[in-house]
Order: sequence, then C-alpha cells, then structure tokens
Amino acid sequence: MLGLAGATIAPAMFNTASARTAIEEARASIDDDRSAANGPDYLECVPYARQLSGIQIFGDAHTWWKQASGRYATGHAPKVGAVMAMEPYAGSQLGHVATVSKVVDSRTILVSHANWSPIEGQRGRIEKNVTVLDVSPANDWSEVRVWYEPIHNLGNTHWPVSGFIYNSKAGKTAKTTATSKKGRQSDPIGDIIAGNY
Repeated sequence: MLGLAGATIAPAMFNTASARTAIEEARASIDDDRSAANGPDYLECVPYARQLSGIQIFGDAHTWWKQASGRYATGHAPKVGAVMAMEPYAGSQLGHVATVSKVVDSRTILVSHANWSPIEGQRGRIEKNVTVLDVSPANDWSEVRVWYEPIHNLGNTHWPVSGFIYNSKAGKTAKTTATSKKGRQSDPIGDIIAGNY
C-alpha cells in the first residue's frame, strides 16, 4: 500500500530534545503483551488493527470510518486502544488504520500498525509504538505525520485522518482521564470496566 510513501515523503528532523525524550520514555513504558508478540512479523494493516483493538470491522482501511458509524463510538481525540482511520491520499487508494498504544501529549501519540514502512523491499512489516504527530492547524487530528522507518524519522507528508474509532458502542461518549471536579484523576481501569473509554 505504501510503497509510494517513500516517494511522497522527505526527511523532517524531529529534534526537540524534550519531545524525543518523552516519546522514548513512553515507548519503554508500554506493555507489549497486548501486541501480536507471538504472531507473524508481517501483516496487512486491517487485520492487525482488528487484532489489537478488538474492533470487528472488515474490508479496506478507507471503509472503516463509514462502517463504524452507528456501530462504534467515534471521535477526533486519540485514546489508547482506538483505531486511527487514515484516508486515502496521493497514490494510496486503500487508506490506512493504526491502533493507538500511547497518548504522549496533545499533539503526539504512539501507534502500532502494519504495512506502513517497507524494509528491504518487503511490505506488511509490523511496527510497534511508532510516533504520529498531529500537524493539523486546529489541533484536531485531521492531519498527521507518521514515523517512516526507512528514513528513521517522521515523513513530511500530511496524511488526512477521518478520526478515531473507539471499541465501545455508538452513542457512548468516550471519556478522558482528565482531572475531575474534586481535583483527583479519574480511574482509567474503572473507566474500562464501565465501558467509558
């Protein structure tokens, strides 16, 4: 799918020391047990996103956003376990899906996905906990830059994003782990148990 990505992106130095440190720390803190550690090293993005997220949507990545309507909660804020649905762009006709593994800050997330960065000419490679940067002017996650392994950096291409699909029923509002009125952090495990994620 993204063999063309190498032709449409150019290196962009991601050199802010504090941002790089935060991302490296976030990667180190993620529990890889829920990834496909025992699965194949190569896979298409759709079955891998379905496996990681538990979201039971089938078909090409560009159809996921529309298929989620009425079935799954959707929104424009990244949440751990949500699927980021990317629209087809440039020569890409199938779109792309990736599962959020960590929210680093308001403009940076880590995702795990497959079939993005070709290595040694092979497509379908699984990448865990790679950087995605929100570059949308309104900070609404409508455009992102994605880590591209062949250049060991973020690409310059601004990939359009439809939004995030959450593994909860449509109509539910995805709650954040923001500070409550009493000044205490909400309980993320309690939110998961209650289905408020």
